[in-house]
Amino acid sequence: MNKARELREIICRHLTFDGIEPCALPRVKLVRSSTTTASMPTIYQPSLCLVVQGRKHVTLGHLDYIYDASQYLVASVDLPLQGAILEASVERPYLCISLDLNIAVLSELILEYGAGKPTAKSKPGIALSTVTPDLIDAMVRLMRLLDTPKDIPALMSLTEREILYRLLNGEQGEMLRHIANADSRLSKVSRAVVWIRNHYTEPFSIDRLAQEAGMSSSSLHEHFKTVTTYSPLQYRTRLRLQEARRIMVSDALDAASAGFKVGYESPSQFSRDYVRVFGVPPMQDALRLRASPELGMV
Repeated sequence: MNKARELREIICRHLTFDGIEPCALPRVKLVRSSTTTASMPTIYQPSLCLVVQGRKHVTLGHLDYIYDASQYLVASVDLPLQGAILEASVERPYLCISLDLNIAVLSELILEYGAGKPTAKSKPGIALSTVTPDLIDAMVRLMRLLDTPKDIPALMSLTEREILYRLLNGEQGEMLRHIANADSRLSKVSRAVVWIRNHYTEPFSIDRLAQEAGMSSSSLHEHFKTVTTYSPLQYRTRLRLQEARRIMVSDALDAASAGFKVGYESPSQFSRDYVRVFGVPPMQDALRLRASPELGMV
């Protein structure tokens, strides 16, 4: 059987409705959508995203990426993106597999087999590459484990290791080496990103963040913006607004309460930032999403 077709059939067996769902495989999520979606904000963790059917558009700041089953996407740090499903229907739903990157295994593979030394140059923390037959073959064997769940504890780690090995030896190998190298600038930026995600409701200085990352303030600002396309403070604003949006929809909070909960002291400033990023006032946007929750599914 054609490997791409087999992947589609496995996903459809295990995800029969639209949504983004974890599955029995650790670190794996399955995505299905029978409709196209508007561009919506989301957070990508360090992961491999493989579209099996359909087409997707993601935006990181001023950078645009459009990909389908011929390409895979790798994200190297937690990134606030805008995402839209461009091609999907009831007959041919959008199908995607997301695998969170296991940094410990990446490090082991680099130590065991070597994979070249990463360069010092910083690049955006997201990239597209051509899907290879070896990668598809390994992904099919990983997904087949959903049909034999008793085999997952014994075989998941072996197949996941092969997938990461294929990625390390592929077009984005350098990016993955940066992720696994604790002294690389990407790893230091990643530490800053994680720190902001854990403290985004609090005020902080660039000097404090640079200390957490182990970089100078000027170096952090430069490389943080290269990787994420945002300054650290702009990144924090994105996180605040996306969390406020989520809790206004899921917890039915009013705009002032949501803004206060994510760290805003001024409701008017929260509203101005929200309109600038999302294009509409907070409550108008929240009411629209409560009425059509599928709009937020990317």
